[in-house]
Amino acid sequence: MVRVKRGKTAHKRRKQLLKLAKGFRWSRKSKYRLAKESLLHAFKYAYRDRRTKKREFRKLWQIQINAASRKSGITYSKFINLLKNKNIELDRKVLAKLAQEHPKIFEEIVEYVKT
Repeated sequence: MVRVKRGKTAHKRRKQLLKLAKGFRWSRKSKYRLAKESLLHAFKYAYRDRRTKKREFRKLWQIQINAASRKSGITYSKFINLLKNKNIELDRKVLAKLAQEHPKIFEEIVEYVKT
């Protein structure tokens, strides 16, 4: 019976892992054991922060909308409530973009909602 030599497979797997660790500092980019452990942490942080990013952007949009709506004399919570009552389905991302790039249009929305 012929024995199975697995060096090729192991080398390929390690090479692939080191490729993912490219750009890491010090020995973590070149030593398999250190690279493997730092990649485990990196993947964990990436997973966590993909969710955190959504929260952070939503908070930012709320702050931007609040600042723009207060210029027009209405608070954020009242503005969002009036939008819902008038069945205007603009999400916070779009509203924040309008507030920043097209303040006149945003003011018109606020005035429409107030009436």
